[in-house]
Amino acid sequence: MNIVDRQKITLRFTMISALIGFMIAVQFQTVTEPKVRDTRDIWQLREALLKEKELHYQLLTEIRSYEDKLSAYESEREQSKEKALRDTFQELKIETGLTEVTGPGVTLDIEPVIEDIKLGYTPAAAVSPDLLKRLVNELNMYEAESISIDGQRIINTTVIRDINSETKIDGHIIKSLPIEIKVVVKDLNTAEKLFNRMNVSKAKDEFFTESLRLTVTKPSAEIAVPAYENPIRIRYMEPVKEGGGS
Repeated sequence: MNIVDRQKITLRFTMISALIGFMIAVQFQTVTEPKVRDTRDIWQLREALLKEKELHYQLLTEIRSYEDKLSAYESEREQSKEKALRDTFQELKIETGLTEVTGPGVTLDIEPVIEDIKLGYTPAAAVSPDLLKRLVNELNMYEAESISIDGQRIINTTVIRDINSETKIDGHIIKSLPIEIKVVVKDLNTAEKLFNRMNVSKAKDEFFTESLRLTVTKPSAEIAVPAYENPIRIRYMEPVKEGGGS
């Protein structure tokens, strides 16, 4: 064995010895190093456990509180949607005349002219459809919001016409005089304006030429106009299918 081989063996032995020594030192340090122990007594441990339980209970309470608030919010939102839908539906019923309306307004009466009867003229048996339609148009022009003629509510689809020499309002026959017309407006000021305008209106002369007298009563704070009772026919409309298709 030459010198070089001996040096290699010596170097290897030295490295192995150093490694073994290092491992023994680490092991010794690990064995001899004292462990850190929990020195708290049982009462301190119980107090710490109690605090943890209180914290856990507090967290659960807060979670339930937030869940209740979220549930209440969802319920309120759903109720708001339902209320908005009900309010909209009620507004549509009012606008289309399907509900009774009470408010400030005036009353008009159509009756035969007594003077003509005394002079031997035969009074008109009823009011012509043309006179009624012109009167309704004039009332609407003066901001009438709700109108009824002889107890029949007038709406946008109302038809006033002559059928077999009888004046009909949506099928209702005006059989005899006098006829009462009720008009509701938005406020007493508008009612006062309507009263003044109708008293100087040409409508009075038009009725008088037919031996009829049109009388307008003074404004009242409470005039009741009945709801429209006939079925409303809807044309050119059909429900939308699910999915947005037609």
